[in-house]
Amino acid sequence: MSSAWINALIGGALIGVASGSLMLALGRIAGISGVFGGLVKPTPEDWKWRVAFVAGMIAAGSIAAIYGGWFPLEPLASTRPLPLLIAAGLLVGAGTSLANGCTSGHGVCGLALFSTRSLVAVATFLGTGFIVTYVMRHLLGSH
Repeated sequence: MSSAWINALIGGALIGVASGSLMLALGRIAGISGVFGGLVKPTPEDWKWRVAFVAGMIAAGSIAAIYGGWFPLEPLASTRPLPLLIAAGLLVGAGTSLANGCTSGHGVCGLALFSTRSLVAVATFLGTGFIVTYVMRHLLGSH
């Protein structure tokens, strides 16, 4: 088994443990858009766990990047125009709002809870992603 598969298995297990722990400890879904959204207008009773969750994601990703040997030494840059990136970000935000959650909330937690709504949302996310990728790569020739 290659190291990429092992890394994916470890990462998936850690996501499962983190989302399961949050559900067991606080009864909350580990949907990233909901966690971040709750930080925009925090309530006194739940801002601490939200900050801890986000800090943990940043710390875990940083540690994995540094010790995994792929932490970029130069700032990441995109070859895409800034207006396109802004539009893409706004579309993701609009889609998250329309779907009442993001891929992590629906895909990891919702499917684990056998939510029909999450199954439909994940099928929509994936189907749209496949279509957009096909159009961008094969019809528009953009890589």
